[in-house]
Amino acid sequence: LCAVAEEAAREYILSRAPSKRIESLNISVEAEGTKPVNLTVDIDIALSPLMENFDVQKLVNEAVKQAFALAEKYLRELKCHSKK
Repeated sequence: LCAVAEEAAREYILSRAPSKRIESLNISVEAEGTKPVNLTVDIDIALSPLMENFDVQKLVNEAVKQAFALAEKYLRELKCHSKK
């Protein structure tokens, strides 16, 4: 679950910002509990000064949304498989 969420966030960020312009990118995903599952997504990103007009906060917020969406989809698929 954590790997799915992390990959989703990473792919989203790399699809919106050129990798050459990303100075550092750290994504941390933590899952806790079983029912309900609590998921925490932390993204720390530093962009090149050349990207000064880029809305970094919006990028991070959208990447977190993408991580949660794919994590939820993953959990729903697991739930469907377990009923068989």
